[in-house]
Amino acid sequence: MAKIILLAGHAKLPQGMAAKSVYETLTITAEIEEKYGVIVDASCTLATEHAQEYLGRLLRGCSLQDGVEELVTRIQTYYHGKAQQALIAAVKDLHRQYLHYRERI
Repeated sequence: MAKIILLAGHAKLPQGMAAKSVYETLTITAEIEEKYGVIVDASCTLATEHAQEYLGRLLRGCSLQDGVEELVTRIQTYYHGKAQQALIAAVKDLHRQYLHYRERI
């Protein structure tokens, strides 16, 4: 059975976001297959369930071992909401958290 870890990346939300009334930061949580760094599932603290599920589908299948560029490109290409830059910052933080995890094991 594959070992799955859970990591989170954080970023500040821009002004005027619906989620800002509930959260100060945007959080992306991801279930990551440990051996290859593949995102099995992901969610975030965007305001709507639809946006949360969409982001999960968007990030699923990317490997954090390959770096963060593919994740950033997917967000820039397919997510056109106000939180785009916060999502990019959060996936970059998620990648940093993954690298820290890999250093510890």
